[in-house]
Amino acid sequence: MLVATDLVKRYGEIQALDGFTLSVAAGEIVGLLGHNGAGKTTFVEIVSHLIRPDGGRVTIDGKPPAAVRGQVGVAPQHIALYPSATVREHLELYGRLSGLRRAALRSAIEDLAAVLRLTELMDRRTGKLSGGQQRRAQAATALVHRPGLLLLDEPTAGADLETRQAMLDVVKQRAGEGAAVVYTTHYLPELTELQATIAVARDGRVIARGSYEELAKDLPGEVRVTLEGEEELRISTSDPAATLIDLLHHAERPISSVDVRNPSLDDLYRSLAVHDAP
Repeated sequence: MLVATDLVKRYGEIQALDGFTLSVAAGEIVGLLGHNGAGKTTFVEIVSHLIRPDGGRVTIDGKPPAAVRGQVGVAPQHIALYPSATVREHLELYGRLSGLRRAALRSAIEDLAAVLRLTELMDRRTGKLSGGQQRRAQAATALVHRPGLLLLDEPTAGADLETRQAMLDVVKQRAGEGAAVVYTTHYLPELTELQATIAVARDGRVIARGSYEELAKDLPGEVRVTLEGEEELRISTSDPAATLIDLLHHAERPISSVDVRNPSLDDLYRSLAVHDAP
């Protein structure tokens, strides 16, 4: 669905993208991770045809971004709503810009309002909404026309639990219907719930790409054992099960509790962020 190859973007002496390459299949959710300045937002802006790259190529369903704007839904990192317009007016505007009319537009708006828990807020001006409500309204503008490609740039930043869950639910639903999704976030547990594959960006390029299982297979886990007398042992190991068996066989004192911790997505991200790109 989305193929970006060797993207380059400079702002004066700042190299925002330096060979950024990423592909996303239909029905796939890709969690795009990286520190501030890694190139995530610049990548989203290029794919959504807001800016042009200095080099490289992007295709969406085999076509350049300019030719398929109606197939792309974008929820930018910062709130981009008209404060004096209502939620309904926003959705009607974005729906019409994407070609929806009359009954199809009304149905799309009603369905999305229910999914994102906006029904009671539809005729309220967005400038009067809470931060979480604004996040849901902004996401709705990206989703109303059921795009084949979703670009969600930190869509739950600062959001409340209701907003976060509503967002995750609708993203999973749309991916299940075949949409390709790029989901940037600093809140890593979201990617676990979304069952997303992972792309880690640093210094304007993707340094690791794959499923969590593929990327984490060589990371060490940890075995925590509490001995009689409240002494705790923590052992970093690539094979927690074997390490635990060995401890149980050779412990000189009774063991009162055991905790086996497999490597988490946070461990994976920290490991990739501090090592040189492959």
